[in-house]
Amino acid sequence: LPRRSRPPPRDAGTLAAMDAGAEKAKKSHKKRASGVKAKKKRDKDGTVERHNPKAHTFSGGAKSVQRKVMHSLERAAKKERAPRVDKNPEVPPPFVVVVQGPPGVGKSTLIQSLVKHYARQRLIKIGGPVTLVTGRQRRITIVECPQDMASMLDLAKVADLVVFMIDASFGFELETFEFINILQVHGFPRIVGLLTHLDGYRDNKQLRRVKKMMKHRFWSECFDGAKMFYMSGLQYGRYHRLEVATLARFITVQRGQILSWRQNHPYVLGLRWEDHTDPTLPPSAPRRLDVYGYVYGGRLREGMQAHLAGIGDFFIAAMKRLPDPCPPPEEVESARNKAKQEAGQTAVGAKAKVKNALRTLAERHRIVYAPGSDVGSITGVE
Repeated sequence: LPRRSRPPPRDAGTLAAMDAGAEKAKKSHKKRASGVKAKKKRDKDGTVERHNPKAHTFSGGAKSVQRKVMHSLERAAKKERAPRVDKNPEVPPPFVVVVQGPPGVGKSTLIQSLVKHYARQRLIKIGGPVTLVTGRQRRITIVECPQDMASMLDLAKVADLVVFMIDASFGFELETFEFINILQVHGFPRIVGLLTHLDGYRDNKQLRRVKKMMKHRFWSECFDGAKMFYMSGLQYGRYHRLEVATLARFITVQRGQILSWRQNHPYVLGLRWEDHTDPTLPPSAPRRLDVYGYVYGGRLREGMQAHLAGIGDFFIAAMKRLPDPCPPPEEVESARNKAKQEAGQTAVGAKAKVKNALRTLAERHRIVYAPGSDVGSITGVE
């Protein structure tokens, strides 16, 4: 590499010029004319405007606050609805759950699994509604929806929650779409999807793809975010215990919508009926029926005109209040304590026992009322 050349030696003239420049005054410091520090020095009170008022219109000020308040009030006004009065009593009637699906999808298996979860009893034959106790003041009535259009129309009027069962190995069928359209006309109650026959998919990647596809197809028919549950297979003739427990927990915490039509029109879901017509009369003679069930909605009085689904309009001849066949646990405990006092098991001078909240259901609370099924001491009649 070439060596660097040395700088030329300074002569006397260069040294004289440097001495003359050193005697000149140095360049003075230029103070800031803008910025936060400059504004602090200009303002006596020390307040600083941190935003450009032209660029940030809602950054502060009386008008900005007023606009914010108006905007929040407008949003709150959009959510306001006319007040709805819940005419159900303090202990409401059972929550109606309708299980709908095509043949062979597993509706009876689901009802049997729910009965086993709630009541710890085995239900072999299902005939008609099944009423269960699920909480301190909570009862549900499970109804299996038939495939005919008349039954779909009748159940759509009384359903509080609809469980759509879908066969994952086949896909959506026509009955599901028809029932969704019927529900949209009748107030659209709570709905939930249930995917079955997932044990046929061995590949996890394909299983995830099918779940996602079915979920989005269900959302496109109902609404985005509709709840979907999955049943992976059978265990001892019923669905898996943990999967059934997840669905049962969801059903237990659901609350029915207050629909104005149902509140203005009292109705009864008949759990059983009896024919009290004179047996000597011919079959074509008018019949006299006794229908047993819980009253929903408004008040039901004698002499009112009632519509019997599929038959016609009739006048109510007489009404009678009967003991609850499926009482809530609090009524069971009150009757039990009353029986103890009558039997003399409670001492006269004993301290009154503090009423504790029921955290769990005892076996005496797990009551099943299924007149058409072979459960407990009730057996269906052919």
